[in-house]
Amino acid sequence: MPKSAEQWLEETSPRSNVFKLFLGYAPGVGKTYGMLSEAIRRRSRGEDVVIGVVETHGRRGIAELATQLEEVPRRIIPYKGTNFEEMDVDAILARKPQIAVIDELAHTNIEGSKHRKRYEDVMELLEAGIDVLSTLNVQHIESLGPTIQNITGITVREAVPDWVLQRVNEIVMIDLTPEALRTRMRRGDIYPVERVERALANFFRPGNLLALRELALRQVAQVVDRSLEDYAEKKELGEKLRVHERVTVCVSSNPAAQYLIARAARMAKALDGELYVVYVDVGADQNEEDQGTLAQNLRFAESMGAKIVKLEGGTVAERVAEFVRKHHITQVIFGRSATKGWRRYLYLSAIHRFLRDTPAVDVHIVTQQPD
Repeated sequence: MPKSAEQWLEETSPRSNVFKLFLGYAPGVGKTYGMLSEAIRRRSRGEDVVIGVVETHGRRGIAELATQLEEVPRRIIPYKGTNFEEMDVDAILARKPQIAVIDELAHTNIEGSKHRKRYEDVMELLEAGIDVLSTLNVQHIESLGPTIQNITGITVREAVPDWVLQRVNEIVMIDLTPEALRTRMRRGDIYPVERVERALANFFRPGNLLALRELALRQVAQVVDRSLEDYAEKKELGEKLRVHERVTVCVSSNPAAQYLIARAARMAKALDGELYVVYVDVGADQNEEDQGTLAQNLRFAESMGAKIVKLEGGTVAERVAEFVRKHHITQVIFGRSATKGWRRYLYLSAIHRFLRDTPAVDVHIVTQQPD
C-alpha cells in the first residue's frame, strides 16, 4: 500500500540530509543547468555525488555537464513491447552516495517501476540519509493546477503534492526575464525550431510568463518564511511576530469540493498556516457513488497537505462550530452550490447558525466552480 503524506513526512523529517529544489517558472530557464553546476562544485569539494537521472532533452550543454559526474545506470523496464529507462532507486541506495542529482521531480514513472512517481523515489532516498538535488517547474505544484489552467488554458497532467514541498530544506529560484526566455526559445535552445512559433504563441506568451514567474517567486518567499520561523524557534528567539493561521474547509461528496480544497490550500500557503479539511457525516452520503467521490475528495485533500477531520452527529453548523472553537481556527471556507428555492433557505440558515455558535473567525463563501 502506498504511504500517506504524513508517513512520508514523518519518516523523512529533516536530519542531517538536505532536500534542495531548483524551481523555475517555465521550461528553459536553466533549472537543470543550475542543479548540475552545484553538483559539480560539491564534487570538487570532495563530496560524493552521483546522478540518479538527468533529462537532457537533446541539449548539448546539459549533456556535457552531466559527463563530469558519475551516473548510476538506469533501470530498463519493458512496457507494451517497448523498453523504457527509469531511475534505479535500489542501485542508488546500494551505491550510498552523499548526494543524488534527480531531475524533473514531477515525472511519472513507467508502470513496473518501484514507485509510481519520482517524488516518491526522492522520499525513499531522503529516508535513507542521502541528500537530494532536484528540479521543478511551478506549474507542477498540485494546488496551483486550477490557477495555471486559468492563466495558460493548459491542464497540467503531472503534479507534485504540496506536502512534498514541506520537506524541502532549501529552494533556489532559477530566474530569467520573460523576454530573455523567449529569446532562448527563438534560438532553438529549448524546443526544436519547428515547435518554436507555436510555443511562443501559446504557453510562452509574455502575459503567461509574467504570471508564472510571480507564482514561482511567491513559492520561494513562502519556503524562506518557513525556514526563518523554524530557525527562530530552534534558536529560541521569541514568539512569532504574527498569529499562526489555521484554515478549515468543509467538504462533502460533491466532486466540486476538490476545487474548494485547492482554494483553501492556496490560502493556507499564502498565510503560511495549517490546513484542515472537515467532513461532517450527517447520513447524506450513504450510496456507493457518493462514498467513492467522498474518498476521492479526501485523498485529494491529503495530497494538498491537509489534516483530515471526520465528525459525526449533530448538524454541520454545530459540529464545525465546535471544531473551530476547540482548535482555534482563524479562517473557514464554505462552498456555495445551492442558490435557489428552499435549498438556498436551508443553506443560509446553516451559515447563520454557524456564525451564531462560533467565536470570531473569518468566513469565506466560495462558489464551487473555477475562477
